[in-house]
Amino acid sequence: MIFNKEGTTTIVFQEKISLSTFLENLNKAYPKLKHDNIIVNLFSFNELKAGDILEFFEISNMHKASNKSFVLVTDKVAYDDTPEEINVVPTIQEAKDLIEMEEIERDLGI
Repeated sequence: MIFNKEGTTTIVFQEKISLSTFLENLNKAYPKLKHDNIIVNLFSFNELKAGDILEFFEISNMHKASNKSFVLVTDKVAYDDTPEEINVVPTIQEAKDLIEMEEIERDLGI
């Protein structure tokens, strides 16, 4: 698992493993990441379905409950096919923009 920390945001990605192993590794590493906004880069997975995105539901909700952003990055799953509680965007830049907007909203108490 590779971590790239940029300010208050950590980008997480992994080369060539199964989604279940990736999730297991992410859950193990979570205590080190829980104070940062998290971007999970899923571009190394050739095939993803909307059901695969649901696997991140629990960790996403837990992270958002602590007032931090959690964003998945993939262009393999349509935005309309994912639950609105999980942030899914097609590019890293859009993930960074989304986190910036959410931080502004939190600062304003929205």
